[in-house]
Amino acid sequence: SKSLSDEENLKLFGKCNNPNGHGHNYKARLLISLLFSLQIDPVSGMVINLTDLKEYMQEAIMEPLDHKNLDKDVPYFAEVVSTTENVAVFIWENLKKLLPVGTLYKVKVYETDQNIVVYKGEETISE
Repeated sequence: SKSLSDEENLKLFGKCNNPNGHGHNYKARLLISLLFSLQIDPVSGMVINLTDLKEYMQEAIMEPLDHKNLDKDVPYFAEVVSTTENVAVFIWENLKKLLPVGTLYKVKVYETDQNIVVYKGEETISE
């Protein structure tokens, strides 16, 4: 975090504190809502076309994040600490802009098998 001293960053972030960055292979899972207010298309039988969803995920997640140094290559993280929690918020915000209103239920981001963040808009739950 640019707002903290080197000592404070080391104490707060431990081994993840590295001025030259460090890597993660994040996995993300999305849950699309099937709320009664959403209409299932009578022709396709889907709330959202899976081909469209794949394109939205490419635009919202893969293009801005895949094989990037989050702190240096992604403008969003210039002033936001690139924690798993903030990665989940970034994904949520980008997808919400593309998906039909009310379809995105939650974003689940795996930093490791033990470090998982679930984000549901303004409500955040860590597992």
